[in-house]
Amino acid sequence: MAQDSWPSPAHNSRAVTDTEYEKIAARFSGDGVYGDPGDTAVVASGIGLSVDVRANVYASVRGHAWSSGTTAVNLPLTANSSGSTRTDRVVLRLDRAAWTVRAVVKAGTSGGGAPSLTQDVGDTGVYEVPLATITVPSGASTVTVARSELYVGVRIRPCTSTTRNPNPAPGEMCFETNTGRVRVWTGDGWVGLFDDSGSVVVDSALSAWTISVNSVLQKRNGNVHLRLGSFQRAAGTLAAADESRLPVLIPAAYQHPTRDQYVMAYTSGVEISRLIIYSKASDRPGQVWVTNHPAIAKGDFVLPSSGISWVVD
Repeated sequence: MAQDSWPSPAHNSRAVTDTEYEKIAARFSGDGVYGDPGDTAVVASGIGLSVDVRANVYASVRGHAWSSGTTAVNLPLTANSSGSTRTDRVVLRLDRAAWTVRAVVKAGTSGGGAPSLTQDVGDTGVYEVPLATITVPSGASTVTVARSELYVGVRIRPCTSTTRNPNPAPGEMCFETNTGRVRVWTGDGWVGLFDDSGSVVVDSALSAWTISVNSVLQKRNGNVHLRLGSFQRAAGTLAAADESRLPVLIPAAYQHPTRDQYVMAYTSGVEISRLIIYSKASDRPGQVWVTNHPAIAKGDFVLPSSGISWVVD
């Protein structure tokens, strides 16, 4: 078969069939309801054995638009006299026999779970997306509805760290091409979903200490993971009452905004010391100090415990 494309004057005089429309429109919009879980439920229990689909709801199924209309849609349920509870579904169903989308009840089997969704992707059949599940006890005259709407959502847009959408919708994601970060808008702010700094050596030479093992951090998905190295005292004895800065400096992008971090360390002679990694809000941002310790003589080692992490975004 030769190559083809549509719509085009070269393709059936620009006429597009329902099947051809679905081929392209299914990618234009995700399947589901327009909105988010904070909206009023699409389906609620109705009078007796029925459910109501609320008015003024819009959705898309395989690119086909659907509206509930300006008044609620009542969907009756079949009675259950089986002796076991039945679980039904309310679905939006694209029926390719008529090329229509309708909200319908898909009855379950008594004693079983909710019926599976049918999602035929060929040129025939039906395609369903969920709206709610309905619990129908045996002999019941009323039902219980649990919402399970699938929402269309929004797509990931490329941007830079300074050109994010100024009016984002909850759930909107973006990929920052200049930082490699994926972020999501929560309704209150942008939160990091993915980023990876790779290994970053954070040594900062000081005359009082010799670096025996490098200090390395890696930021991934908003969390900083630090492995402090080991250090040998190069200056004179550090008295137990004195503090000393260690040869490490955490760059600003990886500093905790408000909270200092505390690390245990061994010193020569199997003594225990306490280190502080200072936050961005302190007067020692990003610096690492040994603050509680025994006397540390020249040539003694400070060996921090391995692995500490904190959240930065």
